[in-house]
Amino acid sequence: MASLRAIAGASAALLLLAGCSFDDMWPSLTGDDPAGGANTQVMIPASEAEQNEQPVYSDAAPASVVADTARVQVAYEPDAQLRAASPTGTYVGSKVAQQRAELDNLKSSVLNRQAQYENVRNTARQNAQSYFATVAAITARLQVGTTPGNPVLVSQWNAAQSELDRILTDIAALNTLGNQVAADSAMSAYLLDSVMATYGLQGAVDEDHRQLSLIEDETNRTVVLIDRLLGGLHETIGRYTNYINSERHNLTTLALAIKNGEYLGPNLSNNASYAPAVAAVAPDNAEIGSSLAERRPLVVIRFDRDNVEFKQALYSAISAALERRPQSTFDLIAVAPNQGSPADVALAANTAKRHAHTVLQALTEMGLPNSRVTLSSTTSPGVQTNEIRIYVR
Repeated sequence: MASLRAIAGASAALLLLAGCSFDDMWPSLTGDDPAGGANTQVMIPASEAEQNEQPVYSDAAPASVVADTARVQVAYEPDAQLRAASPTGTYVGSKVAQQRAELDNLKSSVLNRQAQYENVRNTARQNAQSYFATVAAITARLQVGTTPGNPVLVSQWNAAQSELDRILTDIAALNTLGNQVAADSAMSAYLLDSVMATYGLQGAVDEDHRQLSLIEDETNRTVVLIDRLLGGLHETIGRYTNYINSERHNLTTLALAIKNGEYLGPNLSNNASYAPAVAAVAPDNAEIGSSLAERRPLVVIRFDRDNVEFKQALYSAISAALERRPQSTFDLIAVAPNQGSPADVALAANTAKRHAHTVLQALTEMGLPNSRVTLSSTTSPGVQTNEIRIYVR
């Protein structure tokens, strides 16, 4: 009886399997509905990350991918990258944070220096315009004729003197600013050296070096701004100083003109060619040796590097000498070191002569006639580099 029940159950199972298709038990590889029904497409909306046009990398992104992305961004937005940098928790990371703060202070300082420079230049320009307007009014009155010691002109002369003194104050402010910018330049050099040293420290992660590269690039950009500012300050101070020296003499002549009640012309000490000239005779070798050993030079210019700035100091010294003795003449001697082989000595002598011609050309441009200058050359074992010495006769 039991066996009959088992046989009946097995027969029923076979009948059920016969009604099923094996195709219904496997997934369809054609994309059609396995049951043979109509296709149904389900639209899945794009996620928030897929809708973002800029790629977003998670913290688990490979280091190479993050590094490549950082290099692209550094070229365009280093400031943004520096601001977005996060602490890494390493010792090197703490050094990076300190350097980032120093860079921020440096950039803020340079921006303030630039603003101060522009403000001083604008103030000096206004003072110069006021000065020239006052001097022009005095000169116009003198040219048409006036009474000696006219009190109106005396008052205007005092005003012009005050306006010129204000420009002297502007020069002092520029000198102070130049010292501050020089300090910023030293700070930028220190910061670059510090960054280079931090690259070699142990225990850094990739993010530390990425931030270091950003600080290095931004510091180099700041160095360019500092160099430009230093160059502008140097040029402006030199120009204003020469201008003040010239106008001081012009005011002296203008005071004499006011006293006499007539215009006398420009100040003669500004141009040595008006002074009585004395024929200059080139010194012989014995006199040259005596000049080096006994005479005290008025100016010594050492050409120990490229692009030696000497014109401003040379002009001031020659101008002062002509003020004391307008008929002065000058001996310009090129001195080369007498060291090494004969070829080395000859090469140094030729180089010193070229430097001497450079100085002579500068003197000519300053208005000193060539008849007032003698040119010679010699060698000396007591000098280490080429020198140009100028003596007053």
